[in-house]
Amino acid sequence: IEACSTLNLTIDDKEFDIPQVDTPPTLESILSELEDEEEPFVLEDTCVLNTDNMDAHSCDTSSLASSDSGDPAHLKRHESTHTNTKYSERCYVNAHTNQALRLCLGTKTTGAEFGAVSALSINHDCSRLLCGFAKGQITMWDLANGKLLRTITDAHPPGTAILHVKFTDDPTLAVCNDSGGSVFELAFRRVMGMRSCDSRCLFSGSKGEVCCIEPLHAPPDFRDHPITHYSLLAMASLTKILVIGLKPTLKVWMTFPYSKSDPSSVPQLAWQFVPVQKMVNPILAFCKGDTVHFLLVKKEETGTIHVIKQRQLHLSCDIISLSWINSRTLVLVDSHEKLQVVDRPSQEVLETLDLEQVQLVYNSRHFKSLATGGNVSQALALVGEKACYQSVSSYAGQIVYLGTKSAHIMTLRNWRERIDCWLKQEHFVEALSLAWSFHEGTAKAVVGLFGDPLKRKGVVSDKMVEILFQFTEYALKKCPEQGKIQVMEQHFQDVVPVLVEYCLLLQRADLLFNQLYAQLVENMVAKGVFLESLESYIVADRLGHLTPPIMRDLLAHYHDNGMMDSLERCIVHLDVTSLDIQQVVQVCWENQLYDAMIYVFNMLGWCLSVYSCVCINAYMCVCSCCLAGRAYPIGDIPEDLVVQVKNQVFEFLIRLHSADSSSEEEVFPFIHTLLHFDTREFLNVLAMTFEDFKNDKQALEYQQRIVDILLKVMVDNPDFTPSQVGGLFTFLARQLAKPDNTLFVNRKLFDQVLEFLCCPDDDSRHTERQQVLLELLQVGGVVQFNEERLLTLAEKAKFYQICEFLYEKKHLYDKIIDCYLQDPLRKWEIFSYIHNLLSMPGYSPEEKQTVKNKARQHMQVSTCADRHTHGYLSIAVAHPQSNLGSGSNADSTVKMLLVMFFFNVLVLKELTMEVLTCMSSFISLPAIIQQILQDPVYGRGKLAEIQGLILGMLDTFNYEQTLLETTTSLLNHDLHWSLAHLRAAVTRGLHPRQDYCNICLQHYKRRQDSAEEIIVFSCGHLYHFQCLQQKNCGWGSAAEVQQRWRCYKCSSSHGGRSGISTEPKRSRSASLAQVCVCSCTIKTDLLQSLSSLNRLLKSHFQPLDC
Repeated sequence: IEACSTLNLTIDDKEFDIPQVDTPPTLESILSELEDEEEPFVLEDTCVLNTDNMDAHSCDTSSLASSDSGDPAHLKRHESTHTNTKYSERCYVNAHTNQALRLCLGTKTTGAEFGAVSALSINHDCSRLLCGFAKGQITMWDLANGKLLRTITDAHPPGTAILHVKFTDDPTLAVCNDSGGSVFELAFRRVMGMRSCDSRCLFSGSKGEVCCIEPLHAPPDFRDHPITHYSLLAMASLTKILVIGLKPTLKVWMTFPYSKSDPSSVPQLAWQFVPVQKMVNPILAFCKGDTVHFLLVKKEETGTIHVIKQRQLHLSCDIISLSWINSRTLVLVDSHEKLQVVDRPSQEVLETLDLEQVQLVYNSRHFKSLATGGNVSQALALVGEKACYQSVSSYAGQIVYLGTKSAHIMTLRNWRERIDCWLKQEHFVEALSLAWSFHEGTAKAVVGLFGDPLKRKGVVSDKMVEILFQFTEYALKKCPEQGKIQVMEQHFQDVVPVLVEYCLLLQRADLLFNQLYAQLVENMVAKGVFLESLESYIVADRLGHLTPPIMRDLLAHYHDNGMMDSLERCIVHLDVTSLDIQQVVQVCWENQLYDAMIYVFNMLGWCLSVYSCVCINAYMCVCSCCLAGRAYPIGDIPEDLVVQVKNQVFEFLIRLHSADSSSEEEVFPFIHTLLHFDTREFLNVLAMTFEDFKNDKQALEYQQRIVDILLKVMVDNPDFTPSQVGGLFTFLARQLAKPDNTLFVNRKLFDQVLEFLCCPDDDSRHTERQQVLLELLQVGGVVQFNEERLLTLAEKAKFYQICEFLYEKKHLYDKIIDCYLQDPLRKWEIFSYIHNLLSMPGYSPEEKQTVKNKARQHMQVSTCADRHTHGYLSIAVAHPQSNLGSGSNADSTVKMLLVMFFFNVLVLKELTMEVLTCMSSFISLPAIIQQILQDPVYGRGKLAEIQGLILGMLDTFNYEQTLLETTTSLLNHDLHWSLAHLRAAVTRGLHPRQDYCNICLQHYKRRQDSAEEIIVFSCGHLYHFQCLQQKNCGWGSAAEVQQRWRCYKCSSSHGGRSGISTEPKRSRSASLAQVCVCSCTIKTDLLQSLSSLNRLLKSHFQPLDC
């Protein structure tokens, strides 16, 4: 403006279109004004975290805004006091984010002299503030009036910045950490009104720079905890963690080295009092990289501090900030500025939030100590690139993050807020699921839910009921009024089952059937979906009682929509007291829902005779269940009624006639009906029931009575098939074979059944009758028959399986061959039988010899070569003694005799081709050709019928010859390649990299006059023989002439120290080794190569059997 006045220039308002203003803006208002692109980022709330955003510009003043001497600095959150510094020389103190500025500490002169504020700390009663500066000074302020109490300039070596300054629980004791990596104790004194500060070095940076410190602060409830008397301090250097006690004397209680991590990873420390095993003790969480370690610190009765390592937390990110938000929950920030809320007991990540737009403030300038000339180590400067210690502060469940333009306060939402967060988004299902997790105590990071478990469940239940009403109203309101009925059904299918589920979980069926159903019934689609959704809960026995109005609507809806199977499934699981008996029975009778009717009858205690009106299938099931002690269709009969019910069933079954019988009705109609319906199943039910009739005299009488009736009804009755009659006698044979049997059955009945089954004049159901008789014999019925008579009848009836069963019992195995040959259905199984008998143990040599003789006898007379050839050959080749006796074991002789045998026995020359084809699988082709040429039939030139076979044999020979030549050529090529490489390897000289042993680091020739063996590997490493022996770097037996070795250095660098391999590994360092005695060289691998070559030659040039 002055320049413009000198040149006598004026600005034309019209030309530049500058509007007139009544009051010119001040410099302060201009600097405080935010541009559109510089509006602070407002962090979005999440379901777990609640975020308050506080604009950092709200604390600016004109004098502060004009300052450019510092950088954005730090914050400290402590109880109700929020401390925020945006510029170097001043601190701003607000009592709350919504209140006005309370204090402004410092001046521009302070900023010019001390530099930027680099660290802050408030004591536990919020009366004092410690400020550390970039140029190394420390100041103490009185927060009640903003008065400067102390200026400390000699607490640590000059030329280093203050990285951390922290109060301990003792208001007269603090600790600080400078950019030189040293840690100092600050003891505040006030004598005669004079304030002073004594400094003591706790850890020197020359032993490794400390870049993070964290004193143990006890919450108000644990100020008397015994561990607080030691004033513990955790320090994190670049290589390890230290826990020291400042009181009563300085003592190191624990050191813990880091695992391997990135050198740029920032060490983090965080204390928290945590209840563990009914005791509350502090836990130190620390990390450097992606793994969080937990150390439980407790005081023993002896007065010592005991540190116990807890389970680690592994994450896939580089952590730059670590804070406890409560005793179970951690809040982490990774190098990509992603905030993660982690539940420590379950190690589950509960929430993830992106902090990138917060523009988190880093402490890099202070770690590099730029204000004092940058005299720090490279390692500390590298860590400082990610350091944000002073931009994150946690206290009493709150964490504050300082950005370049705003600060963000993170708190865990209480349980109501977390539920309401889902409700605001109209996510009712998620809200109910979260509320139920609170109800069951399975939720993570729970805040604000107090009291005993019963009280907590009551509070959450009330909230869930409120949500259920809201969800119902929302569903009815959002239902589409027009469109396809399927769309409306799908809408309510997403809602109604959820309502039913949570009402049943809360055991509030009254709420479901009275209030919620009253709202849903207004919409017919919702009503139908509601009634249909009840089925799954009724069938699962989660809902056993319905109110009468609901039951009426359920019957009407299922009946009108033809869902009778679903209706029946529901009725048999409902309490009969909730049913309208007349309506239910009428619907069941009209729609033949017999299971439902029987269930109702059972519940009402009606007589068993009522069941005769239902279908025979259901009637059969009722009898089966009652005799087994089960109620039909579901459930069990009460134990005190089981015997009574069984007796009632037997009395019902053995009735001579039914109540409304006619003159044409057969005797014992109920047993007769059940036998015709399913004989085998009914007999199985009786057999299962008889198992329980051991000591009950009345039950044994029923048992005998039932058996007598069965025999009377089924024997000599043409209405029953042989299978049914055989099933009866099989059932009886099983019962009679029991050691505690009390049944009596006339043996003549078994003989009568035997004659019935073995009647030779009856060809009908031959296989069925034989199978029934075989089953009867196998279950013990053979004792009821005369075996000679049984064998005679079986032979006449051609029951060859029965004959085999009897011969097997008498060890007449040779006669079993005749049974197989005479049985048209099993004659092709003869070869498998002979092969198995000759192969399996358990048979005597005499028994096997009789089978061999019998087989030879049938071979000599056999003319059925079309199907028997392959079987005969397989037995002959597998068991050569079966054809030669005990005279010879030569395979070639066996095969030649077989050839001669088959050519002599062949009568049908048209089967020659098939015979020869089968023989080619067992006998060599030259032997077959030789036999053909010697046969008198084909020796006279009649070769036309076997021309195809001979040509095929020649083609096979050409193929096999070509295959053999190709394989031999490939093997020779591989052998030549291997030999060439072996020769090149064993003749190549080795050049050691050094002239000393890589183990003992001494010259390879330690003594000039000694002939010490050395070993040189192809990798260039050299060792003394004794050194390698001591390191166990050889494999193979030590007694071998030439022991094989591996390079110690190469194998160790690749993880080879863990153990000695039993086989050599193919690697560059272990492929070759030369053992040297001074200047003389013995090539160890040359001997190994020659040995390998010898084995290779032997394997490739074995005589080949063509």
